[in-house]
Amino acid sequence: MGVPKKRITSSTRAQRRKHLRLKPINLIACPKCGQQTKPHQVCRFCGFYKGKEVVNVLARLDKKERKAREKNIKETEKETQAPKQPEA
Repeated sequence: MGVPKKRITSSTRAQRRKHLRLKPINLIACPKCGQQTKPHQVCRFCGFYKGKEVVNVLARLDKKERKAREKNIKETEKETQAPKQPEA
């Protein structure tokens, strides 16, 4: 069995391990609903990807949950779409 010739100092050990830390997840706002999602992934909240509905999220919910989610989606769409002001 091999035996180390020299003691590994704490700074050397730390320099070797410095890339092993956890990195924060990169999140972006969904353009449809505004929820935080991973980039290049289907939104879990509205089911849209690149402006198209890929997954029907509301079909999997109960009636009560579906109504609440639909109301939430409508509110967020109103917030994201700024009212158009007439040009003078």
